[in-house]
Amino acid sequence: MSSGTNNPYGGSYGNQMSGTMSFGAQPAAASRPAGGFVKDTTTAAFTKDVLEESRHQPVLVDFWAPWCGPCKQLAPALEKVVNEGQGRVKLVKLNIDDHPSIPGQLGIQSIPAVIAFVNGRPVDGFMGAVPESQIRQFIDKIGGPAGADQAAELEAALEEAQGLFDTGDLDGAAQLFAAVLQADPENARAAAGMMECLLALGEVARVSQMLASLPPELSSQAPIQAVALKLGQIEEARKLGDPVALEHELSLHPDHHEARVKLAKIRNVEGKRDEAAEHLLLIMRKDRTFDDDGARRQLLQFFEAWGPKDPATIAARRRMSSILFS
Repeated sequence: MSSGTNNPYGGSYGNQMSGTMSFGAQPAAASRPAGGFVKDTTTAAFTKDVLEESRHQPVLVDFWAPWCGPCKQLAPALEKVVNEGQGRVKLVKLNIDDHPSIPGQLGIQSIPAVIAFVNGRPVDGFMGAVPESQIRQFIDKIGGPAGADQAAELEAALEEAQGLFDTGDLDGAAQLFAAVLQADPENARAAAGMMECLLALGEVARVSQMLASLPPELSSQAPIQAVALKLGQIEEARKLGDPVALEHELSLHPDHHEARVKLAKIRNVEGKRDEAAEHLLLIMRKDRTFDDDGARRQLLQFFEAWGPKDPATIAARRRMSSILFS
């Protein structure tokens, strides 16, 4: 899969933004012959076209006749929905005038009649020229909701990308996040993951630009908000001074809590989360009144940016509780 004009994140990760994965079990529609999901069958071909094929995917059989007005009304809507499904189900059409034995065996007494076959057996059906919405509901029932397979694959790709990010493989993580964004440009987890990769590479300005360009319905989601919070912490830390000077100040004046908070913020953006938490926990143990319990409030902001499952969050939250309830 290559990044295209519909990918709002194109170019955000140097020249590495082109994903190489495709999602969904079916090939793209452009690679399929026209009418690949709809075909006519005969009595002789029914076993192959319907019974055998239904062992691989659901097959709908449309029993119709040229003289049937409702059949002509149903057929365009039925074929449209099947083709839009891109292979969730196939449609096989049988002219009962030319091939009466199969509908006779199945007890078809009125047409149009649509029967769904799964694993070689009829499992459900409907009769009459039903509206398009009802056809969609029927196919969702037989073939599963549209996009269900793709959603599962995207979720698996996101988990793999996060695992790569956690182990320091920023290039691999970015490739996967980019591939998910190509398939689903409004995926908040993928967008946040992409920006996390950029932050890890020091591309703060690009992340700021990306955040500013996101639509409100996306930027308001929790993963994006966490990135925005982290970006704010990074930008703030840049203004807090030299960490070496702050450490020297604390060696001379260990109770200089303002300097310790600044150093904690710097260590946080450096990725030294345990050290950042330790500075704030030390202030909490010594003086809860400092900055109106500001060390605790700052630590809670760290937790929000790190996420509840981060080992640093879990460890620091446990130690904070022991201070608060001792």
